[in-house]
Amino acid sequence: MIRINEIRLTIDEDIKLLKKKISKKLRVNVDDIKEYHIYRQSIDARKRDNLYFVYTIDVEVKNEDKILKKVKGLSKSPNLDYVQVEEGEEKLKNSPIIVGSGPAGMFCGLILAHRGYNPIILERGEDVDKRTKSIDNLWNNNELNIESNVQFGEGGAGTFSDGKLTTRIKDKRCRKVLEEFVEAGAPEEIMYLHKPHIGTDILKDVVKNMRNSIIKYGGKVRFNSKVTDILIEDEKVVGVEVNNKEKIESDIVILGVGHSARDTYKVLYDNGVKIEQKAFSIGVRIEHPQELINESQYKQFKDHPRLGAADYRLTHKTKDDRGVYTFCMCPGGVVVAAASEENMVVTNGMSEYKRDKENANSALLVQVMEGDFGSDHPLAGVEFQRKWETKAFQVGGGNYHAPAQLVEDFLLERPSKGPGKVIPSYKPGVTWTNLNECLPAFVSSSLKNALIQMDKKLKGFGLKDAVMTAIETRSSAPVRILRDPKELQSVNVKGLYPIGEGSGYAGGIVSAAVDGIKAAECIISKYKGTV
Repeated sequence: MIRINEIRLTIDEDIKLLKKKISKKLRVNVDDIKEYHIYRQSIDARKRDNLYFVYTIDVEVKNEDKILKKVKGLSKSPNLDYVQVEEGEEKLKNSPIIVGSGPAGMFCGLILAHRGYNPIILERGEDVDKRTKSIDNLWNNNELNIESNVQFGEGGAGTFSDGKLTTRIKDKRCRKVLEEFVEAGAPEEIMYLHKPHIGTDILKDVVKNMRNSIIKYGGKVRFNSKVTDILIEDEKVVGVEVNNKEKIESDIVILGVGHSARDTYKVLYDNGVKIEQKAFSIGVRIEHPQELINESQYKQFKDHPRLGAADYRLTHKTKDDRGVYTFCMCPGGVVVAAASEENMVVTNGMSEYKRDKENANSALLVQVMEGDFGSDHPLAGVEFQRKWETKAFQVGGGNYHAPAQLVEDFLLERPSKGPGKVIPSYKPGVTWTNLNECLPAFVSSSLKNALIQMDKKLKGFGLKDAVMTAIETRSSAPVRILRDPKELQSVNVKGLYPIGEGSGYAGGIVSAAVDGIKAAECIISKYKGTV
């Protein structure tokens, strides 16, 4: 096949015109085109007078070699097929254990199961249906289940955020991840959209279908199964303890625990597994009217039926060289309670597939460096997070209500008394206050500076009635579990594979899933696929 870049359609041109434009680009008759596939679709909104859809297309056509010589700027379509690794020679004594069913653990389990390695996935939280009920109980009744919530449970934290599939990593396995999602029921458009997403509502069914696939091919998935100890002998893993009582033997334990598994971090530290501090970010969720974002991004085309809810991504560097940026932007979404420990407040954002809610929200975060922790203990970042989550709970008045403030009041350092034009979406509810009381001073000052500068980049971002809700602390893991870069095993405990976002090696659904696939490949290339 031939790859063509920069095929453009105006916003009002029918997508059926693609074939005609392809034939013109290749200088062939339309009838010479056997088939074509959209590899990538994006939007070019740089020109005020029109918007364009920009396509990268893979085309099968007659006389391809002749066309490649005749037309400049073309290339052969790369082979994007996933290449399976060859099976190793060592014999497995027992099934590999995977701790956690987030993207890293789920994809590791999927690859291992499909190759006949019969993995056992242990998830501390509930299956996604029961988990949804527990989360609703927090949002509607102020009751937190510390084992099953927005952070813990089937599908991981990403299930209750939006199912965003954007990533900056360049790895063939990314396409394998998208293919498996589509196979499990995700929309086919995720294969080519520039910023694909599944939506929490659809993703719930997708993760269930993936679980059933793992089981179909010989794997086991156990919920309400919290790993309370890692069993190590002579610097080798020999199994795990579950729920403080049951012991399961295995020479392979894969840690896909997620960025909020603070108790697991302590278990690892107490067992001598090498861990180091890692920088992360904290800040707030900021909400604007989605209509304002649409108008800022799409101008006069904001109501065009072919355009969905607009998004944005903003960055700023303060005078003291501290980064401030938007993260996990949720068009047409809501701000959600995402605590996983009692008497602490954590916020996150979530959108469903249609992204049709009234507000847009994103995290507005400030970089926190290891030197900000005030200690060189490997788990000091965890305690830093806890400190400010507890403060937010107190300032919010308890019952998991979150402290909130209008942008104008935040800039003027005065408490807010209530909402303006933007009604906060956070449940169980917000307490209007002064966010400076529950944010580190350097975070507050950085946010104030960034709000003014970001408003110059995106008109309306500094809207005086925009709502800031605190606190967002779970942007990434505050630790890194050290591993060998090739074998992906712990540097000092053989058979222990730290993977994904919680181990400090990924930054989103796709990159975590890819990391899980890599770990599965390491195991497959070393061991035979029968137990």
